[in-house]
Amino acid sequence: MGLPRALFLSAESPYPMIGGGPLRSASLLEYLSRHFSVHAIVFRQEGDPDPKRFIPAGLLEKLDVLKLTRHSKSAIARATRNSIRMVRNRPPLVDRFSGFDDTIGKLVAGQQYDAAVVEHFWCAPYMEQLRPFSTRVILDLHNIESVWHRSLADLEHGARALALRRFATASVALERQWLPQFDHLLVTSAEDAEIARGLAPETEVTVYPNALPLIPLPARAEREEIVFSGNLEYAPNILAVRFFHERVWPELRSRWPVLKWKIVGKHPEAIETIVGGDPRIELTGFVEDAVAAIAAAKVAIVPVLAGSGTRVKILEAWAAGTAVVSTTLGAAGLECRNGEHLLLADDPGSFAGAVSELLSSSAARNKIGAAGRKFYEERFTWPAAWRILDGVFGNDMPPGSV
Repeated sequence: MGLPRALFLSAESPYPMIGGGPLRSASLLEYLSRHFSVHAIVFRQEGDPDPKRFIPAGLLEKLDVLKLTRHSKSAIARATRNSIRMVRNRPPLVDRFSGFDDTIGKLVAGQQYDAAVVEHFWCAPYMEQLRPFSTRVILDLHNIESVWHRSLADLEHGARALALRRFATASVALERQWLPQFDHLLVTSAEDAEIARGLAPETEVTVYPNALPLIPLPARAEREEIVFSGNLEYAPNILAVRFFHERVWPELRSRWPVLKWKIVGKHPEAIETIVGGDPRIELTGFVEDAVAAIAAAKVAIVPVLAGSGTRVKILEAWAAGTAVVSTTLGAAGLECRNGEHLLLADDPGSFAGAVSELLSSSAARNKIGAAGRKFYEERFTWPAAWRILDGVFGNDMPPGSV
């Protein structure tokens, strides 16, 4: 008897595993492949790597790639698109991934799936195409979209703040419309679970944490540097870099004359105007092994002021054994303890002080780095997280078995 069948629909390809979104999606896809024969449908933006080249051989029964139309990234083009979206009351990424109803309907027509997993809120409307052919339809919420927009709006001004608040309101309406139609919701944290249950009281909700593959502890170089990692065109990361550069970095730069600030991640051009011109700030761009790059620094910083969900950048720092300083919001949802797994600081002076405390003491860095590494191994590896999915999908096989 063959394996049951699952459909996996994602707004982005899980492979290559670059960034928090693909890493989360990959963890789910890898789990499904161990228990189901999987048909995957993924979107691809122009210029992104071809998923067919990177998805591991044998992982899928079938792969279909949907190509998005090209969108200019110029400020004028973005403003024009978002003005139209405001008039239509459509959140940007919901609008971006819309319009494929007929295509997806044709790809699943005549099939029968024991489970269909939809990645990202942006693809939630396609539940209508999947429902007739799926015993259960499950939505994986990487963020609570309305909270994401609202938190950014609180830090912006003028027209941008107005647009973000409008999109937050539109997102709440769509969340109330769509979330109750799914059989099960996956969220990243207990905080997001409480919000999801308020939006869809009759729908099952499970906290499935962001997680990483089990990564061997890398060699620690501990150069005279601090590190920030992430997708650098992601709005909360841009705000984090700007806050740190304007409010925290000047004090650290003065106090630690040879300290460098390394910024690791794809799309470095998005922050060049913020940090450019400082010889002690290094924009590395994309690196193949982010965990190894983080392990070369003395301290990982997470000065995040907006967003939803949980931060994979903290998991990567824990996997690297690197001590972390984060805002309270940056560490939200991870159930970690201040002073044990990381240091928390929310105002500029406290953040600079916490980083300096760790730079001053190798014993403190080693203690917090080791505690973070242990916490990652216990809670945030794929095998640990997959035990939660056994309850969602009704599998009694141990994670990793076929």
